[in-house]
Amino acid sequence: MILHGYWRSSAAYRVRIALNLKGIAVEHRVRHLRRGEQREAAYLRLNPQGLVPALELDDGTVLTQSLAIVEYLEETHPEPPLLPREAVARARVRAFAQAIAAEIHAVQNLKVLNRLKALGHGQEEANAWARETIAEGLAACEALVRAAGAPGPFCFGAAPSLAEICLVPQLYNARRFGVELAGLPRLLAAEAACLALPAFAEAAPERQPDAE
Repeated sequence: MILHGYWRSSAAYRVRIALNLKGIAVEHRVRHLRRGEQREAAYLRLNPQGLVPALELDDGTVLTQSLAIVEYLEETHPEPPLLPREAVARARVRAFAQAIAAEIHAVQNLKVLNRLKALGHGQEEANAWARETIAEGLAACEALVRAAGAPGPFCFGAAPSLAEICLVPQLYNARRFGVELAGLPRLLAAEAACLALPAFAEAAPERQPDAE
């Protein structure tokens, strides 16, 4: 399989973690987002959205959207599981993941920040938008984890899940924008537990060949 990504893309980071947890080797191809390589015609034929990641399967099928890719990997390589067995617990993990992927990251990613600047906002204004969006969203995620009452060390139990696959890249992103994280002890504890695992450590942006 071939994973099209970029070292600092949160969405591609999620898929790298999932692949590592599942023990699946892929070929990595870089689409440099700041150079606009994701908008080149050849790549748009693979992913008409012009986003990363995209995963090319062995038969040539192309999958897009990080959460859809991760759930595909979960269904085709069920061990170790990334979702709990019990229905309510699964819904909570999915809700947490979507809170990050759809409500935080989706409105502070590079495409959105570039749109803000195109509308006349300066870089600092765009960065402030990102900080506020991330801080508000992560505070809600902290509350979701507390409400679930799982003992940890991860967000929803004793093993990493789809929740952490989304959380760890978003916390990396939060630090890039200078978000204050001191009020998120449960999220930070889960992150620390994750970063002690090779699957997460090896997926980190600075460990990628295209890191700048």
